[in-house]
Amino acid sequence: MKDFSVRPEIEDFAPYVPGMTIEQIQEKYGLNSVIKLASNENPLGASPIVQKVISRHAARAFRYPENHSPRLTAAIAKSVGVPEECILVGNGSDEIIDMLFRMKAVPGKANVVCYENSFAMYRMCAKLCGLEYREVPREAYYGLPLEAMAKAADADTAMVIVTSPDNPTGLTASVDDLALLSGALPADCLLVVDEAYIDFAWPPESYTPVQAFESFKNVVALRTFSKAYGLAGLRLGYGILPPMLAARMKNARIPFTVNLLAEEAGVAALEDEVFYNETLALVMRGREYFTKELPKLGCRVWPTQSNFVMFESPQDTAEVFEELLKRGIIIRPLKSFGLERCMRVNVGTDEENRTFIKVLGEVLNG
Repeated sequence: MKDFSVRPEIEDFAPYVPGMTIEQIQEKYGLNSVIKLASNENPLGASPIVQKVISRHAARAFRYPENHSPRLTAAIAKSVGVPEECILVGNGSDEIIDMLFRMKAVPGKANVVCYENSFAMYRMCAKLCGLEYREVPREAYYGLPLEAMAKAADADTAMVIVTSPDNPTGLTASVDDLALLSGALPADCLLVVDEAYIDFAWPPESYTPVQAFESFKNVVALRTFSKAYGLAGLRLGYGILPPMLAARMKNARIPFTVNLLAEEAGVAALEDEVFYNETLALVMRGREYFTKELPKLGCRVWPTQSNFVMFESPQDTAEVFEELLKRGIIIRPLKSFGLERCMRVNVGTDEENRTFIKVLGEVLNG
């Protein structure tokens, strides 16, 4: 069989490696029940209203969806408070990230600026597109190095990417800081703000530029239905973009990337304010509990505006992670982010949170 070649720079491509599933953990350790607090999923699951809508439309799965999801686009625009022509819905916000890299950057010439210990997809997309990936060191305590990012950008920089709230630290850039960074960037350079966790930031107007979108001419904001809306399995997200860029991306994209059930679920999720508010209340209560209880166990904790907490254990990270797995608790070690001493735990239900703290205490003090 012929061995088809690829570009040399992607022959050793490092794939994204997700954490183990509940089923894999149960089989490996012979467990009947497992608490998963590793993937930043909604602790309440999916809205009951959304589940009913999916069931009601399941028989239509043989039909193609309407291209570009106009009903969902209109619902998002109304919810966010921006014109419809600024919204581009995608198969997860990952699709929008991928399209931005492929449409905005010139292979072999352009560069993209990000900071270290960040979401692996940015580096993957840059490498796949043949772009220089400039990784700025973080500030002390893993802070967001916004000033250094501005200095790293030049006339060939296509995009500067900030995740806010940041994954995996939970740290967040203020609107004022983002405004300064936006104004300091070279002409034709986009400031891409990945807001996958913005629903959990409080108060939101202090952190998201979308509240004053008309004032940010070079900003793209990325959002998802995976976290606060509990639709991670349906892969649904969107970008809020300058209208001309959104129009060009619509023209260039492949058709039907958002499936019919995902669109119906997204529309229903935006209408279910009760579920959304219950999610926010649970998450904010849980992260306050974690930030109070983890230091009592000798852990160093980072302040967070997300649905997870990053912490450093007083004992070996790999050993603590493995002992938790044996007891049916899945959290996320951050070696893949380059943070070998840290772990990330997302907020679960109140009972799951208490169980995690109890079991972690047994591991650390056993």
